[in-house]
Amino acid sequence: MTSFAIIGHHARTDGGFSINDLPGSGGRMDVLCRCVNASLFLSHDMRRDTDCYLVLCGEPAGPRTVKFSGALVRSLSPDERSAAALIKKVIDTPCGSEFREAAQGVFIRKGGLDRLITEHTFAVLDENGIDIRKAETLPEAYLLSDHLNFTEGEEILIRDCPRYSVGPKCLHADHAITVLRNELDRRSCGWT
Repeated sequence: MTSFAIIGHHARTDGGFSINDLPGSGGRMDVLCRCVNASLFLSHDMRRDTDCYLVLCGEPAGPRTVKFSGALVRSLSPDERSAAALIKKVIDTPCGSEFREAAQGVFIRKGGLDRLITEHTFAVLDENGIDIRKAETLPEAYLLSDHLNFTEGEEILIRDCPRYSVGPKCLHADHAITVLRNELDRRSCGWT
């Protein structure tokens, strides 16, 4: 099982955003939706062995975590609006500290990175990390930030996490996921 977690520093924590304005009213929800797609989609299939967590840290409700389960999700198409519609549908679902399924294969709970980091052994994707092509083995869970750097508080939480780089240039989060997925696919198929 492969897991990706993406922190959305300004991502809305209620359904008060417009599907037609994901970057503005959604607090860069467009970035998170592209990460969902990069994590879960193949050309004509879904990666059923992958979970994608979105840590929503924006206004007004405090941190929430949305989980897309590749094994269970339905009604998800490979475009930003489809992922955003599912997020908008589940985000106002009353929830507590445990994941609650609010749409088929899409779960929500209160809480953010501080909880998620205790449940997975994450590696951080960081342009200053170890080159993934030089790493003998690669982990199964990866943490990324949206268009912003990790905050000081987040850096404290992830200070002991190994860091890996997908290349010499700084990439968008969804592009970094795509490059990493390619490396993982190559290794799993013996193309090293």
